[in-house]
Amino acid sequence: MDSDPVTGEDIFTCRQCGDCCKGFGGTYVTARDIIHISEYISFNPDQFAMRYCEKSGSRHVLACGKDGRCIFFDKEKQCTIHPVKPYMCKAWPFIATLIRHPENWNTMANSCPGIKKDIPEKLLEKIVRLEKKKLDLSIKKLDIQINPL
Repeated sequence: MDSDPVTGEDIFTCRQCGDCCKGFGGTYVTARDIIHISEYISFNPDQFAMRYCEKSGSRHVLACGKDGRCIFFDKEKQCTIHPVKPYMCKAWPFIATLIRHPENWNTMANSCPGIKKDIPEKLLEKIVRLEKKKLDLSIKKLDIQINPL
């Protein structure tokens, strides 16, 4: 590496290929995600999980279509729920599990053309913590704007 990366943009550039929208494990959705997506698509949140999710252990994940991608992915339009996409999608690829398991970064990079490989683990952990903090703060600000005290 020419110089040490310091931000998420230094080690990841989304190519909008949709590869992160497919694969084993699915996209976990929180109750908050379900409410926001339901509002966005004008659907009853109480029936959302039954129609749009599958169970993965005790949690809900967005169902996949025949092509293995999230049911809200469209080859022409990309993510059809982009403005309200789940937390997990917003965080990608700076997912919290990398803080404990930074060795998974290169594996993720094998399926995502926007991820730069071979980032030193300590540096990666630092960047993931920073990106997670930024995301959590932006979500908190959005929640305050939507639901002021």
